[in-house]
Amino acid sequence: MKITRREFTVQTGAAAACGLWAVQAASAQTRDRRFPLIIDTHQHLWDLEKFKLPWLDGAPEVLRQSYRTQEYRQATEGLNVRAIYMEVDVDPAQHVAEAEHVVNLCRSDEHPTVAAVVGGRPASPDFADYVRRLKQFPEVKGVRQVLHGATPQGYCLQDDFMRGIKLLGENGLSFDLCLRPMELSDGAKLAEQLPEVRFIVDHCGNADPKAFSASPGDEKPWHDADAWRRDMESLARQKNTICKISGIVARAPQGWTADDLAPIVNHCLDTFGPERVVFGGDWPVCLLGAPLRQWIDALGEIIAERPAAQQNQLWHENAQRLYLNA
Repeated sequence: MKITRREFTVQTGAAAACGLWAVQAASAQTRDRRFPLIIDTHQHLWDLEKFKLPWLDGAPEVLRQSYRTQEYRQATEGLNVRAIYMEVDVDPAQHVAEAEHVVNLCRSDEHPTVAAVVGGRPASPDFADYVRRLKQFPEVKGVRQVLHGATPQGYCLQDDFMRGIKLLGENGLSFDLCLRPMELSDGAKLAEQLPEVRFIVDHCGNADPKAFSASPGDEKPWHDADAWRRDMESLARQKNTICKISGIVARAPQGWTADDLAPIVNHCLDTFGPERVVFGGDWPVCLLGAPLRQWIDALGEIIAERPAAQQNQLWHENAQRLYLNA
């Protein structure tokens, strides 16, 4: 499905009140001209009346509510956005229901969601049957299992897991790598051993902005900055990897600015190159650090001096090629 099958418009809705960063009521005629088109490759949606998200029990209060299309429209008010749904770690028993639900969203012109990466467990014995079911949905472009939770280090290199990932590649589906930053080298080994699979490295390798700050404050950074740089370079050497510029604001220190995020963003852009990077909003998880619009504005500031062609590649052209022209 090509993105041109629909007109890129954002319907007017009620503006979200987000303090200083609130986006005032806007219409299609008053869109922000700095961002003519954004394809958000990391849009989370969840309706707690339909799905169980066990991880929310211990999550911050701001996340323990439903986030649906109407709330996403408010968060992106005034912008011309289309989105790729990203799985939300539903109860595994609901994986098929999640896929069917988001496919229905993609097939409706009432939603900005145009494609999806759904949840799955590549090491499970019934994963092959699951992949066969997914093949009936052209809107589904890939699968993700978050690997920075209960899974141990080295999990993604176990034989059962690798067999499942290989199966994704054989069926034209990608896999999102969401790893602890200390385990990015495992991701590089996985990508090297399975060159036929496309891997998307989520959240700039889950980099922690505090690791790059001269004054990180009282909270210890999650990882070493130099080790992260080396491991991201190792991932980038695998030509079947894509880097998603997303997620880092959720760990940003209070009062952060674009300068706090720039070392991470610039290293990813320079290392992977302009053709292998995509933008991701990580909404609503980004609310742990900032409203979505603040993250978009900060990223726009960071890349402002780069060539316009490269900015367009990051905001939408690469995502259209990778997710919608396939």
